[in-house]
Amino acid sequence: MNETEENFGSIYFAVLGAVALAFGVAELIATVPGEASWGIMEMSGIFLPWRAIILLSVGFFYLSSVKNFAEVHQLAKAVMASIMIWIVAGIAIWARIAGSIPGEETWFNSLEGFLASYAPPYCPEMFLLPFSLVIVYYVLKEKEEK
Repeated sequence: MNETEENFGSIYFAVLGAVALAFGVAELIATVPGEASWGIMEMSGIFLPWRAIILLSVGFFYLSSVKNFAEVHQLAKAVMASIMIWIVAGIAIWARIAGSIPGEETWFNSLEGFLASYAPPYCPEMFLLPFSLVIVYYVLKEKEEK
């Protein structure tokens, strides 16, 4: 990995870590009333405190990995943080899929009801998911050099 890629990765994951940390704090604050909404983002559910702790951890892992980002141990911290996002976002996506199948009065939902269940609001982890996939590039780049 050259110096430009390392610098970009450090800056990118520092920003992503700060955003994840901010989302974690927002979810932690939202646990007091039990739910909060902001635009197309919604923070609610029984596992809200756990998701807040996970997002706070993700933010700290990303932020701790930015110094000397090309080193394998630092890259492993970023990979671990990304995997944590993938797990929590995957659970949120699975809950949305599983909730969209049954209908209100019938066994199966209508097509309109099925598609409407995928409309916003979304949890913060779903917003972080596509940005966390950048780590795959850095892992492949590290594998390519060895």
